[in-house]
Parts: sequence; C-alpha cells; structure tokens
Amino acid sequence: MKRYCFALDLINDPALIAEYEEWHKSENVWPEIKKSIVGSGIIDMEIYRVGNRLFMIMETEDNFDFGRKATMDASNPKVQEWEKLMWKFQQPIPSAKAGEKWVLMEKIFKLT
Repeated sequence: MKRYCFALDLINDPALIAEYEEWHKSENVWPEIKKSIVGSGIIDMEIYRVGNRLFMIMETEDNFDFGRKATMDASNPKVQEWEKLMWKFQQPIPSAKAGEKWVLMEKIFKLT
C-alpha cells in the first residue's frame, strides 16, 4: 500500500465552505464518484479542513498509477461533472502550477 497527501484551498467564503462539506458527507457523494475512486486503485481516502485549506490522505494499491487515473477520469462524464461542480468551491494553493488542482505534498518527517 502507498500513501499520498495533497493540499488544496477552498474559496474563503463560509457559505461555500459549508456547501462543500455538505457535498462531501458520505451520503451526498455521488455513487459514481465513489465507484471511480475505488476502481482506480484507491483503497481509502480522507479529506480534512482547517480554515479554507484542505488536506487529503489517499491510500492506494502498490500498482496505483496517476496517469491511469487521469485517463479514467477524463473519459468518465460523471467524474467530469463532479469536478466541474467542485471547482465552484475550490482554488489552487499559492504554490500550485498552472492547471494544478490538488497538489501532492512532500513527506518531510516520519516518527518511525
């Protein structure tokens, strides 16, 4: 199993943040999105928030491939619809490259 961590910002508006959180309640995430996540080799995913900053932990199968996931997402109309909807709430972190949404974080410490 591999673990990846990502950061993304939300637009700093309390109403938009509340709506984003509502969309991410387990019962509100579209089943097609959950199926797409699991089908790409992601075993578990968690998103945390502080202020308008999001932090995502993604645990994957050892053979997980970001390129394969991107191809799968690009060809899935429901994923594209979800991503378009979510972009209403999201904005890149200041250090993001052009067109980059969730930014992969670098691990700098591990206790054991």
